[in-house]
Amino acid sequence: MAHFSWLDYTIFGLYLAASVGVGLYSARRKAGNLGDYFLAGRGMSPFLVAMSILAALFSGISYLAGPADVYKNGFAFAYAVLAFFIATPITTLWVLPKFYHSRFYTAYQFLEERFALPVRLLASGLFIGRVSLWLAAATYAPALALEKVTGIPLWVTILASGTLTMLYTTLGGMRAVIWTDVMQLIVLFGGQIIITFVAASMIPGGLGGVWETAVADGRMDISLSFSLAERVNLGSLLLAAAFLHLVQMATDQVSVQRYLTAGSLREAKRSLWIKLWFILPVLVLFYGTGLVLYAFYKIHGDPLAAGHIAKEDQILPYFVVSQLPAGLPGLLIAAIYAASMSTISAGLNSLSSATLVDFQQRLGKGPAVSDARQVARARWITAGYGILVMALAFAVSQMKGNLVESVNTIIGLVGGPLLGLFVLGMFTQRADTRGALVGCFVGFLSLLALFLYQSGAFTAETPETLVSFIWYSLFGCLITVGVGLLLSRGKAASASA
Repeated sequence: MAHFSWLDYTIFGLYLAASVGVGLYSARRKAGNLGDYFLAGRGMSPFLVAMSILAALFSGISYLAGPADVYKNGFAFAYAVLAFFIATPITTLWVLPKFYHSRFYTAYQFLEERFALPVRLLASGLFIGRVSLWLAAATYAPALALEKVTGIPLWVTILASGTLTMLYTTLGGMRAVIWTDVMQLIVLFGGQIIITFVAASMIPGGLGGVWETAVADGRMDISLSFSLAERVNLGSLLLAAAFLHLVQMATDQVSVQRYLTAGSLREAKRSLWIKLWFILPVLVLFYGTGLVLYAFYKIHGDPLAAGHIAKEDQILPYFVVSQLPAGLPGLLIAAIYAASMSTISAGLNSLSSATLVDFQQRLGKGPAVSDARQVARARWITAGYGILVMALAFAVSQMKGNLVESVNTIIGLVGGPLLGLFVLGMFTQRADTRGALVGCFVGFLSLLALFLYQSGAFTAETPETLVSFIWYSLFGCLITVGVGLLLSRGKAASASA
């Protein structure tokens, strides 16, 4: 298999330098306070906010994992995009106003206002744990791609991506994050179009031939059952996937922090509607690339079966470096790399805001400090999380299953109970602090026990799958809400409830 040419390395290096340069240039305006550093002065346009939200959630993981999952398992999981038509109206009409009117810095300030401080700290802590693991996966994904196609060791690319991202995120704050997000999204989308049409041009019948192959081989089929054990079916994609999206849209500081950068509630809502209509063509293109690669390698031989790649997650970079003319592999692999950098930067900034606002400021007992000192603390915390994420990336590389399953399992395990806390706070009057806390613990421990059982932690034999990974968010939410309401005494801990 061919490796990078000198031209590829040059383009790769220049593109990464441009990405960091955009981040540093946008950081030229000095952050005078935390509102500037974490929320970009609350003055970003709806279009930029929408692009930033999409880029933050659509990372190098998506670039690699989406086509790889379709290549191996068919288009079924891609139908989860339809659940955004359920999650987006719920977030826009009922969740977003509760965050925006109170001018919060973090989503978890709402939980203290509704319940009490321990609920806020628990939720923020769960977010920090989940997103740290998610960012580790986002760091690992491009490292996996580069190791295969360039021969650069995994540890080198993990350290490089983490260090570069940490640099411009620490210095530039949210404004740097948003502008680099927009740049990466444009390049990602353009790169995927190039890959799709180059591959289709080498398939008899072009895109029509791709479609005929997909239909004939049942790659577009979706099970109509509602079985919990089945990996993907109609029930899970309409119901469970909606909860999966709500975890990231309604409870995740990475998304909520971006909503709060908009100049008004109306503009924040508009950004979510813009994002909904942008995400459809983006996801269809990225998942559709998996169908193109399937048709291509059905003709030219499956590299996974031949042993040319170790995991299906490597199928896209393998095609890029072995089939595209010199220069394009450098640009497209850099796009994967840079997309993950934009996701990492978004996460680092949100982790820093949650830590500083929810823990350091809220629990600190010392005298008030200046705005400049607060911004300096935020930068140190951001840098600290950058180091942590790089360390965790090496652990993520040992996870079983493909990236789609690994990442959505992480989201569901922690995000489901967290979503349950927000449902208790926003949509019930009965729930109190005790019920919310116990419900969240029970929800998390129940999912953890299920995950460990299905992973074979309790038996030497490989156990049967009881519940597919896609249901974790829904079950975690329902258990949390059910136990929370059952144990509540009927009075909220806060008068604001």
